[in-house]
Amino acid sequence: MSEQEHDTGGASRRKFIGAAAAAGGMAVIAPGIHLIEVSQANAPTRPPGEAASNLVRWGMLIDTNKCTAGCDDCVKACATENNINEKVADVRQGSQWIRKIEVKEAKGGHTFSLPMMCQHCAEPPCVDVCPTGASMKRADGIVLVDRHSCIGCRYCMMACPYKARSFVHQPLTGQNPEVPRGQGCVESCNFCVTRIDKGQLPACVESCAKAGHHAMIFGDLNDPSSEIARRIAQTATTQIRADLRLDLGVRYQGI
Repeated sequence: MSEQEHDTGGASRRKFIGAAAAAGGMAVIAPGIHLIEVSQANAPTRPPGEAASNLVRWGMLIDTNKCTAGCDDCVKACATENNINEKVADVRQGSQWIRKIEVKEAKGGHTFSLPMMCQHCAEPPCVDVCPTGASMKRADGIVLVDRHSCIGCRYCMMACPYKARSFVHQPLTGQNPEVPRGQGCVESCNFCVTRIDKGQLPACVESCAKAGHHAMIFGDLNDPSSEIARRIAQTATTQIRADLRLDLGVRYQGI
């Protein structure tokens, strides 16, 4: 199935979703998100209001050789950008769009630290199982959740191999108006889509660079002249659970 079919609700959804999901109809752009002109070098320029293009595939490369254990600059930046600061009695109920995990190789004992977030799959399982079309993939590869359509069934959370989605249990206050969140909805990393549409970098990438780590690169995977595409072409990188053949938008170097 092509990206266009995913993003416009074309001929059909995948067979197991059935007629209910097809009736939901996915828009190219998530409801409530308005594109504005992108003018910086790391994004194509387009007129205000024009739909995201499938000529672009946004992606991220994370160099685990530069990502140190104990550093959570990216996690803090994400929380600040998306106002993820609610206090919860049970940590399992907390929202976390990006988390740091420490991995130790069974052979050799080598350890490394890496950020884990939504992997922005080209073939996202979360979209496949969503009965309302709330989980969607934009034409440029960004996976989103429309909180207005989300019914809180959490099928997408079960389908995600990366445990990248959270459920909002508590009422929320003091939210960022550009990143609407809501109790009873599922949410996850969206590559800071409102920043991307302004020609800015995701908050995690920007904070990593400002701290001098430079462990995260963001850009257009479809543009062979972009830094991320050149690095992936020249350096061995890994897609986590590549055996699932989901064609991830997030790649890792050094694992």
